[in-house]
Amino acid sequence: MHFFLTILLGIVAAFWIFYGGYCLIRIQGIPRLGDFAPETGEPHTLVSILVAARNEASNLPRALPTLMAHEGANFEVVAVDDRSDDATGAILDDFAARDPRLHVVHIHDLPAGWLGKPHALQTAYEKSSGEWLLFTDADVRFHPEAVARALRMVRERNLDHLTLVAALDMHGFWEHTALSYIALAFLLGIRPWLVDKPAAGSYMGIGAFQMVRRSAYEAAGEHKRLAMEVVDDMKLGKMVKRAGFRSNVGFAEGYVRLRWQEGLRNITRGLTKNMFAGMSFHVWKAVGTFFAVLILSVLPFVALAFTHGLTFWLAVAASIGAIVFNAAVLRGSGAESPVYGIAHPVGALVFAWIAIRSMVVTLWRGGIVWRDTFYPLDELRRGSV
Repeated sequence: MHFFLTILLGIVAAFWIFYGGYCLIRIQGIPRLGDFAPETGEPHTLVSILVAARNEASNLPRALPTLMAHEGANFEVVAVDDRSDDATGAILDDFAARDPRLHVVHIHDLPAGWLGKPHALQTAYEKSSGEWLLFTDADVRFHPEAVARALRMVRERNLDHLTLVAALDMHGFWEHTALSYIALAFLLGIRPWLVDKPAAGSYMGIGAFQMVRRSAYEAAGEHKRLAMEVVDDMKLGKMVKRAGFRSNVGFAEGYVRLRWQEGLRNITRGLTKNMFAGMSFHVWKAVGTFFAVLILSVLPFVALAFTHGLTFWLAVAASIGAIVFNAAVLRGSGAESPVYGIAHPVGALVFAWIAIRSMVVTLWRGGIVWRDTFYPLDELRRGSV
């Protein structure tokens, strides 16, 4: 048993030191929005910014003014009030009355065979006319140069699809700990440095910022193909890339920001809906993720307490490697301090718990509840892209 543990910890240490180091090096090659100067001259290319909003009255007063303040870009905003029962519709209508670039659509009923958000975004697209479509969320805040810089990036890189990793506003121990581990797992699993390689299977789409050429979006199938996709943002990236178009990912840095979830309870609730769906509702993926996280991110720290000799030092190497990688992810995500990387095993336990919880809750319910609507699991599986 001791020999097996020594070998296992050796593998884990090698994973964090060598593969983790490789990932950190490759991440440095991902383009950053700040490295691209805004487009200059008279802006001609029309960008349609498409937003789905349901019960976003608390977020819109802060986010909407930034959405309407882009500089150096010709744009329109199509915002869809998706069956809200708060002041979302009134806030949008009031703003539209003062700015003709904002067009508001109100949805009162959800057609059969659709999830709410994909349907709202499809509706927004049908009301738009831009050469480029920018899909975003109602709680995202933009720097005035964000769109102009993104236009420069897609032109210089000859892209049809660009998604940006937004900077996260994180507050307190639990948000830093949980969200940094989620970002870490995302980077390791997705390998975003391969998104721009046509032959690679990696793809990416982030709901905060997805800019896609209209012709590419239409050729790929629009949101009609994503009608029953829970993780529609990721699958939009997959759909466009698989259709043969050029896709890439970049870091938005401070040009696109949001507070994704407030507190551990909301993080858990949000990912309970999304995580099992992101695994295409495969039980083996959820169970495999659970044990992989425990072995890679919890076992080395536990082993420090009861091992000695070579086994102990391998546990030390694995623990330090994991902490350093976690701290690097925190720093890259705009956190105030990478010190929270020390809480790596705690974040891992939270992530493992959410992975299993997402699977169990989805299977127990026979589906998911999203925005007060229940969607059966068999329909979600049939609609998976």
